[in-house]
Amino acid sequence: MKRKAFAAAFPATVPVMLGFIPLGIAFGLLMDAAGFNVLWSFFMSLFVYAGSAQFLGVELLTSMASLGQVAVMTLILNFRHMVYGLSMLEKYRGMGWRKLYMIFSLPDETYALLSSAQVPDDVAPHDYYFAVAVLNQVYWVAGSVIGGLLGTAFAINTQGADFAMTALFTVIAVGQWEGAQSHLPALLGAGAAALSLLLLGPDRFLIPALAAMILLLLAFQGGLDREEAAV
Repeated sequence: MKRKAFAAAFPATVPVMLGFIPLGIAFGLLMDAAGFNVLWSFFMSLFVYAGSAQFLGVELLTSMASLGQVAVMTLILNFRHMVYGLSMLEKYRGMGWRKLYMIFSLPDETYALLSSAQVPDDVAPHDYYFAVAVLNQVYWVAGSVIGGLLGTAFAINTQGADFAMTALFTVIAVGQWEGAQSHLPALLGAGAAALSLLLLGPDRFLIPALAAMILLLLAFQGGLDREEAAV
């Protein structure tokens, strides 16, 4: 791992660090409150590393959900990552063995950074992308371990801690809106989600909304490409 790439990536990941460590702490506290010690928090953040799915995982573990239930709920919650992955194919091309890790380590926040990354001229893009992904997971794992240790050492009220992920995602979405050249993709996504929610209700809207977003983005791709080229 090249130090120059990590030195260049670190400033870009600081906002994620400031969010991921408190979020990881919240996750570690919830795991401890549910009866799972710090080792569970560590290994779940190391091998699952799915943010909101890990918060859901606490509930699934405590309710002794079946493997089938876990698979379906995880698919529904993380279906959006399929869209993320498709949009990163060109950036990941030629990354060799690191590509497998990049596919694994693509939560919302890492995707937000990589999709709009400004790579320094003296750093290879693939090294930079890899450094961003590794640093972000380190922050998450560190926060989870800290939370697990705090939960073991102190009696902490965890009510409302599961809202932390929603809060961070909202902050990142606002930052993306302010820095975007075009707001059309965000408006299309919001419109598709709102219409699906209205027609199908909160329990069934997610996958149809994501499918509608993909179709709309494909339909408007030509116009978006021309708009980006004109800037």
